Amino acid sequence: MHDVLDLGDILSDELAQRRESGFDVADLEAEVRAAIENGSSERRRKLLEELEGRPLRADWSYDEPSDWEAIQATLRRPDMPAVNLDEAGLRDRLAGAWLGRCAGCNLGKPVEGWSRERIRRYLDVAGEYPIDDYLPRLDPFPDGLELNWCWPETTRGNIRFMARDDDTDYTILGLHVLEEHGFGFGPEQVGQEWQHHLPFAQTYTAERAAYRNMIHGLQPPETATVHNPYREWIGAQIRGDMWGYVSPGDPAAASQLAFHDASLSHTQNGIYGEMWASALIASCFVASDLRTAIETSLGFVPDRSRLAEAVRHVIGLFEDRRSWDDARDEIEAGYGHYSFVHTINNSAIVTAALLWGAEDFTRTIGLAVEGGWDTDCTGATTGSIFGAMFGAGALPSRWVEPLNDRISSAIAGFDNSRISDLVERTEALVYRHRAMKPGGTGGG
Repeated sequence: MHDVLDLGDILSDELAQRRESGFDVADLEAEVRAAIENGSSERRRKLLEELEGRPLRADWSYDEPSDWEAIQATLRRPDMPAVNLDEAGLRDRLAGAWLGRCAGCNLGKPVEGWSRERIRRYLDVAGEYPIDDYLPRLDPFPDGLELNWCWPETTRGNIRFMARDDDTDYTILGLHVLEEHGFGFGPEQVGQEWQHHLPFAQTYTAERAAYRNMIHGLQPPETATVHNPYREWIGAQIRGDMWGYVSPGDPAAASQLAFHDASLSHTQNGIYGEMWASALIASCFVASDLRTAIETSLGFVPDRSRLAEAVRHVIGLFEDRRSWDDARDEIEAGYGHYSFVHTINNSAIVTAALLWGAEDFTRTIGLAVEGGWDTDCTGATTGSIFGAMFGAGALPSRWVEPLNDRISSAIAGFDNSRISDLVERTEALVYRHRAMKPGGTGGG
């Protein structure tokens, strides 16, 4: 399923991708289905070429470019107040972001890919609704409610470190990219570091397709577009945190770094998801509250994109004082047709969890996971954003202490790192970034 080396999977997923992004493919659906069932490789390739050549529907109302200049022409880019964080305050925010990301990711891993209904059933059987701590392991598992394979490392009482996950692997790899290549890196340098430090088998969907394309000698932006129907899925968004960490109060800089990373493997809303997440985190260092940070982050997403529309929709539901359950129903109705690992629907969950979380860490990451879909990603992103906004001191000890300041990683040279060391290295990059800017002093 979603195998980037299987032409049938690519064809099936490209059909869905084209349909979702406004292309006129209705008359090809029957032929594509038949070719997937019992078609030759030659027939599948021909249909894939036909899909890729189809025009946008005449009634498509969105404007979703993928190149930097065109994206910039669509942005509002709001002004931000000056950063005024002392050294201790910055370190606390960075520690909160790293630890929040780890805790939220660990919380969501055992139920990744589950529907919200299935998650609620598990919590009800366990007597643990709403979420107030890491998930318990029920023994025996009820029928149909077996936790994902990672449960021995991610359930309450079993956690000894942050379990290996791509949501944290890419944050670590972003740190390494900046240390090796500086802030002027491009997608080519990101691709080099993937090949040197990230095993192919530990990549998924769009990242694996881009990796395959690099091995075949393609260069960006073709790495993102050739036989890659996952180019608007969530993989780029989960890579955006580091760019926000090193750009406190500067969402424009964060979003530009995010673009250089995302364009290796994604297009359109896939790129916007990473730009949005990085800008949101950068904004949290200076914004007065999460709502303001979310509003600011929208200034770095094309205004007529489906992602911006989804985030604004959720804000509107919050303004209307809808209940969490009503809002989640609306998100399902509007965006439930996307893959459970798509950027747009999961961004709506992140936005909702931040707003309905009422500035409480447990409630925020709990809602993100209770919302279903890509729960390790939404838990990680909301935890990271919350930590950047409120600092490590706002994270209850029951979420932090089980991690034991350790993180497992597939990134070569980084397995069993100390989280506190990653925080220190991130802080050093912040000062390096500031010193590079006109008028920068490198100080806090």
